[in-house]
Amino acid sequence: MKRRPPSFIRWFFAAVWLVNGIGCKVLDLVPRHREIVARILGEDHSLLLTRLIGLSEVGMALWILSGIRARWSAVAQIAGVATMNLIEFFLAPDLLLFGQWNALVAAAYIGLVYWEEFVRDRPS
Repeated sequence: MKRRPPSFIRWFFAAVWLVNGIGCKVLDLVPRHREIVARILGEDHSLLLTRLIGLSEVGMALWILSGIRARWSAVAQIAGVATMNLIEFFLAPDLLLFGQWNALVAAAYIGLVYWEEFVRDRPS
């Protein structure tokens, strides 16, 4: 199994997932995240579902830091961020931190993940 040690940028990616996972979702410090889940998946179990999503984000952070199958990790990040943001863009734009402009932040994050894993330090 090929492993790559975490670079500064990978620590940044992991921090993004950890802050959003633990702080915003598991600890429910940013209720807007639970409100988004409630809007999309229903109010009944929104806290539980939000916490489960948060735990999966913590798992993503650990995967990133492990360096195991880094390209697969990058693909999972790109797919996850794109999927979440597309759903939120159409179903809960009023609850997003930057409204529909959140899509630009997501696109920048996706571009950075792509650049780090598939472009940077690759032979021409």
